[in-house]
Amino acid sequence: MSDYYPPWSFYYKVEFMLDDKPASAADARFQTVSGLSVEYDFESFKEGGENRFEHKLPVRTKYADLVLKRGMLMGSAVLDWFTAAFRDREFKPADINVILMNEQGQSLRTWNVAHAIPKKWLISDLNANENSVVIETMELSYRYFSLQDAK
Repeated sequence: MSDYYPPWSFYYKVEFMLDDKPASAADARFQTVSGLSVEYDFESFKEGGENRFEHKLPVRTKYADLVLKRGMLMGSAVLDWFTAAFRDREFKPADINVILMNEQGQSLRTWNVAHAIPKKWLISDLNANENSVVIETMELSYRYFSLQDAK
């Protein structure tokens, strides 16, 4: 019998490397992170005389967009990076680390997201009838991610 328990998904941080230096600790806090997924595109080939099936061969990997949500942050280097992309068309790729931690704050697994660039920025609705925090959603396109487990 093993004493292994899967880690909780709520203790993590997101580190941005902007201009080869890390963003502030406040820029590491996000409410949700999604889009850490990878899949293969396949091409089908039909073989003459073989009518029972098609050959499906992997062609290339495809990564989903990374979507980050947080309460709106004032004075954010990450938001400045987004603004430079959308306002000035300055697309400076950044590397991002999504770090899952244990209860002592030690890294369990890190997703190293390579060459991320801003794709979409969204602010939640402003509604005078609700008492809710303004949520900003940041969507990024990236080349790939790699996994790094704690040692």
